[in-house]
Amino acid sequence: MRVAVFGANGQLASDLLPLLSARHTLIPLTHADCELRDHEAVRARLDREQPEVVINTAAFHRVDDCEQEVEAAFAVNAFGVLHLARWCAAHDATLIHFSTDYVFTGDVASPRGEADAPGPLSVYGASKLAGEHLVRQACPRHFVIRTCGLYGHAGSSGKGGNFIETMLRLGRAGKPIRVVHDQVLTPTATADLAPKVLQLLETTAFGLYHVTNAGACSWFEFAAATFQLAGIAADLSPTTSAEFGAAARRPAYSVLRHDRLAALGLDDLPPWQDALARYLRGRPPSA
Repeated sequence: MRVAVFGANGQLASDLLPLLSARHTLIPLTHADCELRDHEAVRARLDREQPEVVINTAAFHRVDDCEQEVEAAFAVNAFGVLHLARWCAAHDATLIHFSTDYVFTGDVASPRGEADAPGPLSVYGASKLAGEHLVRQACPRHFVIRTCGLYGHAGSSGKGGNFIETMLRLGRAGKPIRVVHDQVLTPTATADLAPKVLQLLETTAFGLYHVTNAGACSWFEFAAATFQLAGIAADLSPTTSAEFGAAARRPAYSVLRHDRLAALGLDDLPPWQDALARYLRGRPPSA
């Protein structure tokens, strides 16, 4: 199949592309190749390439910036996605789109399933939820995949790195580090998410899915585990979301339950601790 991947130089795409290339004809599209907000350019590129599958990993994901850049957040995360969905529907193509745990309020300390009602607290969460609804309404052949706390090796050199790389950098510098302990989630390795995407693509079980590593932890616990595995005696202390004072509100508990994966017999993702250890072992020696 011909597979177009938007956001081709991002963390998730960097793990997806090698897997896809083994079986499919790839059309990698970076932001420089095709701006998602330029609807005419997107349509023209898709018309020229004629993919049978479109995978959208592109997003406006700077959560705090979204609070001020509302129009830009919705332009990318909702309306840009809508145009992909409409093109796919018109050409009988499959669309794979990624969403977030931030669509949930997080006021209940219980894992959320696909059937649970969302209630985003932030502009980012609202824009991603809008994108979900538009995909599901416009494109019959869709996979909408919610995930959370993504990290991958491509992020170690990307914009600002990822959470793990930030922690390692601060820990080695000996700086005091405060990390919130009242936001619980499941950090997810792109190396584990990517193969699950390919498994879903091989089915015709379209719809909404939760895909994360197994288990749950707070950001503080994730940071502490990172330092322990890396052998760094960091000056780490817990703080609260209120004390941290981020511009955007985050859900206090956003662990995702994998009901639909379980129904397909595909709920076999490893625990977040195993994924973290594997990530740290696979870092370049100079990192």
